[in-house]
Amino acid sequence: MPPPSSPCSNISRSCLQLSFHCMCGNNMSVPLVAEAVTLNGTERETAAVIFLHGLGDSGDGWANAFSTIRLPYVKYICPHAPKIPVTLNGNMVMPSWFDLIGLKPDDAEDEIGIKKAAENIKGIIEHEIKNGIPSSRIILGGFSQGGALSLYTALTSQHKLAGVLALSCWLPLHKTFPQAASNSPNKDIAVLQCHGERDLLIPAWIGALTAEKLKTIVDASKIQFKIFSDLTHSSSPQEMVAVKEFIEKLLPRV
Repeated sequence: MPPPSSPCSNISRSCLQLSFHCMCGNNMSVPLVAEAVTLNGTERETAAVIFLHGLGDSGDGWANAFSTIRLPYVKYICPHAPKIPVTLNGNMVMPSWFDLIGLKPDDAEDEIGIKKAAENIKGIIEHEIKNGIPSSRIILGGFSQGGALSLYTALTSQHKLAGVLALSCWLPLHKTFPQAASNSPNKDIAVLQCHGERDLLIPAWIGALTAEKLKTIVDASKIQFKIFSDLTHSSSPQEMVAVKEFIEKLLPRV
């Protein structure tokens, strides 16, 4: 089956798959930062958005998308996933944040890989904090598998984040929550979930179940779940408008 990730059909963006030098181990966040597609602010940077692409994709297309809605004081970081064999796609080697066995809520999950990937993304967050961006001025987000990883990372992070952008995705290791987030400072984090009503790869009902699960973990009043009627497993200009409004609200100019 094709990678459940291509966001290109409804919004014009380059979905080039650039080569990624896969480095394994705890310091993987270093090459993730170094090789990420980064849109620097056009004035003093006071906030950051870290956005993770979907399976089989790269950070390039999403960087192009954010370039159309960027705020001048926000830094946008779109890292590339390492290339690994993916069980769901017949062990084909492709960019993937962790292994995928299935896409249904009760399918087996790559727990070790998910947790390792989350630690690597936390390393990017810590890198930005060291560069002077407060964690409370960082939004973490992603599409499909990247959105799933962004949710898991934010809910298990020890840094208080501004919010999460969760596009066309699910919550990995959902059965471990709310316990997995018991020590997290992000129990009142703002979450924008967007999903296409015509999504056949990650159906909208999975997004709805995820939203209900999130309400048992974080302040339910902080969760927005938006359905886009004509959208498949993709993005659209209308969705990006919602994304921009979310970013503007949570990361105002200071």
